[in-house]
Amino acid sequence: MDIDIKKLKSLLPETPGIMGRDEYINTAVVVPLVKINSEWHLLFEKRSDEINQGGEICFPGGKFDPGKDEDLVSTAVRETVEELGVEKDRIEIVGRLDTYIAALGATIEPVIALLDIGRIGCLNYNKKEVESIFTIPVDFFKENPYETYKAVLKVHPEIETPDGNTKVLFPSRELGLPEKYHKPWGGHMQNIYVYKTGYGSIWGITARLIKDLLEYIDNLW
Repeated sequence: MDIDIKKLKSLLPETPGIMGRDEYINTAVVVPLVKINSEWHLLFEKRSDEINQGGEICFPGGKFDPGKDEDLVSTAVRETVEELGVEKDRIEIVGRLDTYIAALGATIEPVIALLDIGRIGCLNYNKKEVESIFTIPVDFFKENPYETYKAVLKVHPEIETPDGNTKVLFPSRELGLPEKYHKPWGGHMQNIYVYKTGYGSIWGITARLIKDLLEYIDNLW
């Protein structure tokens, strides 16, 4: 087989993306900055118990919808409008943080935005999805650093079904792979960041986004 290297070169992406992105749940969130009494705050929402990950503190966001969204920034803006009840023209996009690939099978596109909302008590947020909303000054996170914990990630070729049987997902034995792949393998240690606040612990992806945003803010001086 002959390979036209010149043509291959022209087909390869100038800026590599995420391999296998279509196998992930692709999501986007707005990291909302709000100015209150001359001080910058981050706006958070506490998820309603009626939805996935109920009771957790997060930023507004959700899944990419090809029928509604032009791109992932559009996803972030649409979800913010739907969840917080803020008008689209009151959301000013500042820029984006790096794409985060979650170990549980999702990509997250964080979009930094300014919200021109006045008092948060004026927002008619979606009560079905959001239990409450609140803000915390950015300085709080600078003065109260995150804590770091660890979790172990492993690949499981088999799972136990609810009826007590074993379901083979990856037939490593039949494929003749080494014995170490016949049982859970890996064991990568992943950092889990946690900020302790008066509203509860902010952890996981949300804490990671705060941490990364603060690193950019620290470089302003």
